Amino acid sequence: MINSRQKGKVGELELAKYLKEHGLTARRGQQYSGSPESPDVICEDWKNIHIEVKRVEQLNIEKALQQSTKDSGINEKPIVVHRKNREKWKVTMWLDDYIDLMK
Repeated sequence: MINSRQKGKVGELELAKYLKEHGLTARRGQQYSGSPESPDVICEDWKNIHIEVKRVEQLNIEKALQQSTKDSGINEKPIVVHRKNREKWKVTMWLDDYIDLMK
């Protein structure tokens, strides 16, 4: 049985690899900076985005987005990138932030 910390690490590595396969520069966040507020994954191509990764079957998306918001810096837009087994990655974020990014 895999513990939640190990499963989180696996999900972060999986997302970083996925982003790299799509031509982006990405790596796990905590492995370098180490603080609890560090993004789970850092994507150099997405400036000012705080990425929270959730790789679970049952996700409380509201709680996850609140966590990303709490951990994000003042100029960062919090997002949650999540997926269940055998499903595609999804992104959840605040609509106002999405509108700002699309402008």
